[in-house]
Amino acid sequence: MSGSARTKRSRYMEWAKTRSHAKFNLATSGLIGVPLAEFPLRLDELEITAPGAYGYTPLQQRLAQHAGVPEKCIVAATGTSMANHLAMAAILEPGDEVLLEQPAYGPLLDVAEYLGAVVKRLPRRFESGFAIDLEELQRTITSATRLIVLTNLHNPSGALITAETLLAIGKLAHRVGAHVLVDEVYLEMLLGQAAPFSFPMGKSIVPENENPFIVTSSLTKVYGLSGLRCGWILAAPDLAQRIWLLNDLFGAVAAHPAERLSVMALDHLEQFRERARELVAANRALLHAFLDSRDDLECFRPPAGTVVFPRLIHGNPHAFLKLLREKYETTVVPGEFFEMPQHFRMGIGGETHALRTGLERLRAALDEFAGK
Repeated sequence: MSGSARTKRSRYMEWAKTRSHAKFNLATSGLIGVPLAEFPLRLDELEITAPGAYGYTPLQQRLAQHAGVPEKCIVAATGTSMANHLAMAAILEPGDEVLLEQPAYGPLLDVAEYLGAVVKRLPRRFESGFAIDLEELQRTITSATRLIVLTNLHNPSGALITAETLLAIGKLAHRVGAHVLVDEVYLEMLLGQAAPFSFPMGKSIVPENENPFIVTSSLTKVYGLSGLRCGWILAAPDLAQRIWLLNDLFGAVAAHPAERLSVMALDHLEQFRERARELVAANRALLHAFLDSRDDLECFRPPAGTVVFPRLIHGNPHAFLKLLREKYETTVVPGEFFEMPQHFRMGIGGETHALRTGLERLRAALDEFAGK
C-alpha cells in the first residue's frame, strides 16, 4: 500500500470488485447470499429512520445475546471490514508497533499501514499447517507492541487457532500492555463444534475492563447475509465506548432499515445456520474428492470453513491463473493478495452444482497446464 494519501487503496478489494467475477466463480469466500424469498421479512416492523444513538437497542440486545457478552461490550459496525478498521484505529497511533500474521488478509495489512503503524510479521507457515508458533511470538513481541492481529479461522487457509494457543497469546499480550485483535468472521463455520471464541477468555487473564482481546465478526460469511452489513466489535467497556465515539468520524449513524433487518435475521439465525450446515457438508465432500485426485496441488485441509489455500507445485501461477480465467472462465483468488503467490484461495460456499462445475473447469485447466 502506498504511503501517498492520493494512492491509498486495497489492491485485493479492487481486484475482488472488478476482476473476481466469472461464469464459474470460486473466488468468493463466504456462503452464497440468502435470497429474499428465504428471509423472514416482517414488513410491519420495518422503519426508515430512528432517533440517532450509540446503537439500536434491539440490535444491541440480540448481538449481546448471540456473542454471550454484556451489551456495554458490543459496538455495532458496518460489516467486519469497518469493525476491523475501527478497532485498529481506536488502539493505534502513528509509529505504534503491530504484530500481524503472515499470510494475511490484505485489507488488514492495508489498514495497519494506512494508520501509520510499524508492522512486524508473525509467520503462519504452510509446512506447519498455518499454526501460530508461540515461541516465535514470544521472541517477536516487545514492550513496544501495541496490537497483535489474527484471523480465526485463518484467512486464507482456514486453519483454527486453538483455545490453548489463544489464551497463551492473550497472556503474552497482557504482559506488555498490548491488545489482541481476532477477526472471527469465519469461526462460526465450526457449526456446532466447540469454537474457541477469544473474548470470554480475557476474563481468566484480567478484570473485565482490561480484557486484552478485541473481537470482530459479522453475519456475512457464515450466514450468507452480506447485504445487511451487520458487523460488530467486542471490546472492554471503556474501549467499546471509545470506538463508538471514533465511529462518529466514519459512519456516525447506521442505516436503520439494515438494523431492523439484522434483528429479524438474528431472531431466526438457526434457520440460516442449518442452511450453511447442509450446503457446506455437500460442498466439502466435492472439495475433498477433487483434492484427492490431484498430485499437482498441495493443500492444508482446515477443519471447517468455506475457504482453502492450495499451493501449485510446479509452474508459473500467473500463467496458470490466466489460463483458468480466459479459457475456462473460472476465477480463484491469486495468492499474491495473501503474500504467497504460489498459492491461490478457493471458496466452496456457492451452490453445489456451480461448485461441481467450477471444480471440473479447474481440473481441466490444471491438466492442460501440466501438459496431460
